[in-house]
Amino acid sequence: MNLANILTLSRIIVVPVIACLLLRDNWITSLIAAFLFLCAAITDYLDGYLARKLHMESDLGKLLDPLADKLLIATVLILLIPLGRVPAWMVVIIIGRELAVTGIRALASEKQVVIGATWLGKYKTAFQCVALIPLLVHYQYQIYPLKPLLGQETGNPLLTLQFQQGGEFFLWIAFFFTVWSGWDYIYSYGRSIVGQEASQ
Repeated sequence: MNLANILTLSRIIVVPVIACLLLRDNWITSLIAAFLFLCAAITDYLDGYLARKLHMESDLGKLLDPLADKLLIATVLILLIPLGRVPAWMVVIIIGRELAVTGIRALASEKQVVIGATWLGKYKTAFQCVALIPLLVHYQYQIYPLKPLLGQETGNPLLTLQFQQGGEFFLWIAFFFTVWSGWDYIYSYGRSIVGQEASQ
């Protein structure tokens, strides 16, 4: 158990906390859930960086890191469905893609086929995180100008922050990379198997 693995475990531990916050939906719990999710996303970068920089790679870390990522994102997506923040059909496809890729990895491991990670998967994960933070915040916030020195009314809001709309925008981008990276993974696996059989 090293620092990198402790950070990974913290990402798993925070999942039920975020779930409890979303079950008591209001603007305060939504903000706290979004903050915890942001912290978890940062640990996802830190544990990988520390593992490489300080030579902390381990079999436990290789097992827990992708598990923590999938558990965190899948849990948040599922809990956002009854809150009306994400469409159920999109969540089904996103989670289905993760299950399909996990199955393909198991098959590839049995056949000793190595399929390297691509930039598509990294973009997929990044945009999922970028989308889920404003979707967790959800609520609309208005920013008013400071009151003049004479004390007149502030008037109309200076800026209205539409977190839900911003999250939906990035969710569509994440969905695009999710489908693309899933297809690319399946195609790479099929091509590797054909090449392996041809060489035998």
